[in-house]
Amino acid sequence: MVSGEQTNPFVPAARPVIGEEEIEAAVRVLRSGMVVQGPEVAAFEQEFSALVEGRHCVAVNAGTSALLLSLAALGIGAGDEVIVPSFTFAATANAVSLVGATPVFADIDPDTFCLDAEAAAAAIGPRTAAILPVDLYGHPAGAGFVELAERHGLALVEDAAQAHGAALHGRPVGAFGQAASFSFYPTKNMHALEGGMVVTPDAEVARKLRLLRNQGMERRYANELVGYNLRMTDVAAAIGRVQLAKLAGWNEQRRANAAKLDAGLDGIPGVLTPVLAPGATHVYHQYTVRVPAERRDALHEHLTGQGVGSAVYYPTPVHRLPPFAEIGAGAVLPATEDAAARVLSLPVHPSLADADLDRVVAAVRSFDFGDLR
Repeated sequence: MVSGEQTNPFVPAARPVIGEEEIEAAVRVLRSGMVVQGPEVAAFEQEFSALVEGRHCVAVNAGTSALLLSLAALGIGAGDEVIVPSFTFAATANAVSLVGATPVFADIDPDTFCLDAEAAAAAIGPRTAAILPVDLYGHPAGAGFVELAERHGLALVEDAAQAHGAALHGRPVGAFGQAASFSFYPTKNMHALEGGMVVTPDAEVARKLRLLRNQGMERRYANELVGYNLRMTDVAAAIGRVQLAKLAGWNEQRRANAAKLDAGLDGIPGVLTPVLAPGATHVYHQYTVRVPAERRDALHEHLTGQGVGSAVYYPTPVHRLPPFAEIGAGAVLPATEDAAARVLSLPVHPSLADADLDRVVAAVRSFDFGDLR
């Protein structure tokens, strides 16, 4: 290598954005001395409400906490069953179990990777209390669940942890069910270092959420029920407010990056690019392709060698994880199993330059898929 010449830097699969505005917001709160459940949290809740058609918003310390409190506030617990996808992060089923209910696993739509409405309908039983679809990878799960839940008298709880700003036929995710949860983990489309948000159209449910997150009280020492300590810090809220203001632009950049990847990867035998359902506004938390299962791991290693990050979300369906293996033993989920064996997520985050995307495309195109095309 010629002196002074630099190799291309590694293109990461994800890259959290923490800029000067986020740092300044955190420092401002630290200097104020009001650091937990204060004015920044209230302001973040109010501003986030605009993203979900003005619904009540209740900030908490993590996305999993948001899921947990969504179920708890709706009275779902011991003896109840909740229909969930198995192709998701384990937090979806964890939250169901943590409130004492039982997750019932249903299959996904093979195109969108989201819970399939027909599969969910087939899984409804006498103990079913709720349906919990996931807007996986930033693709909305579908409006069919509203009618399904209403027809059977079930609660609809959205897991929108990966889908801030996504929409279906113009209606934003988070505005379909009795409750919805968002995550602000650092790699999400927007973050608060860590945190979550529950949204609901019901003022009484919102009040119960506020009680549950704060030891069961609104006023100090006036405990009304048994609650948790799941409060959001004002530092997290201040960072979340900065990020929320940038979310629309970042989502547009993700869609532009996805379009460039779609074009660059088009026509490669054995590679299926993401499918967009009619009327869906995808926010591409992940750009996930499907490749032959026999070559997926080799492709991942090849990309790493080419300086391109990639990741498998999720290699083991939740119903086959040890905590859920017993209750999931009888589940027959062919689309889930196929996706878990074939998916690979490529970089799509808004920090990517066009040259980075060109490298991603070139790296995939340079891989030898052999006779498994």
